[in-house]
Amino acid sequence: MLFFITFAVLLASAQAKFYSDCGSKLATVQDVFFKDCAADAKECVIKRNSNLTVSIEFTPSVETKTLEAVVHGIIMNLPVPFPLPQPDACMDSGLVCPIKSGEKVTYKATMPVLKSYPKVKVDIKLELKNSDDEDLVCIIMAARIN
Repeated sequence: MLFFITFAVLLASAQAKFYSDCGSKLATVQDVFFKDCAADAKECVIKRNSNLTVSIEFTPSVETKTLEAVVHGIIMNLPVPFPLPQPDACMDSGLVCPIKSGEKVTYKATMPVLKSYPKVKVDIKLELKNSDDEDLVCIIMAARIN
């Protein structure tokens, strides 16, 4: 019996990810990929003066004509807006709007990590919002900026 409990704990910890769903109300997130971040890492180490590339595969439960990407860095429970080069998630992201309900799609974006950013542990919250300001997708990622 102890073997099975130990095995279950090890399996759960092996599948631990540095990101989690933080309220994807209108979509089901199938996969999240951050370039240069191992899927089983506890946090993603991001180098300053580089780019962070994200890919989110999801299936919306509603049709949406517009989609906005919103990113916040959360430091000591304080959300700090993180400007994106292209906040319109329907442009230059692999998505073609309108997005149909039940159709699996992939959002891709590259975000600059400026040299001026402090070396700090941060949770990065990325949301894809419809025109009613509702989250289709919401993920939060544990990160450390070096």
